[in-house]
Amino acid sequence: MFAAACLTWTTSVLAQPTEPQDPRIKAAMDLLVSIAAQLGPPRVEGTEPVAGKEVPVIYFGSAKMNNSFDLVDEVVRKAQGTATIFVRSGDEYVRVATNVKKDDGSRAIGTILDPKGKAIESIRKGDAFYGEVDILGKPYVTGYKPIRDASQNVVGIYYVGYLK
Repeated sequence: MFAAACLTWTTSVLAQPTEPQDPRIKAAMDLLVSIAAQLGPPRVEGTEPVAGKEVPVIYFGSAKMNNSFDLVDEVVRKAQGTATIFVRSGDEYVRVATNVKKDDGSRAIGTILDPKGKAIESIRKGDAFYGEVDILGKPYVTGYKPIRDASQNVVGIYYVGYLK
């Protein structure tokens, strides 16, 4: 019986929820995905530099996301917190539109999703991730959801979060 209880506890502690537990995360993620969908379907076409790094360009409809902050800033105006659009570049996911700030106060564009972090494991499986993570050394309550193109390939990530 003790072993069963330990197994149940371990499974519940280690399992990541497939839906956000924090209502702020759910509301912000729904808002981000909804506004992006109104712009049009996601696609990747061409490359351009973002903070000096050549990366694929991600669009929603005809709206280019790279180096454009209207979408992420609109989400933050309505839901507070932070928002980001990542684009897949090889095995990395690069912030191309964000209001997450670096220590110097500048937008953290061109930085990558932690390749050893908790969120990337779920994204690589094609799943969303909801939970606490460190972003550039600061603790956040977060949500990450794959962005899929018309062929259902993961081409980027929607992110929302709140400083803990």
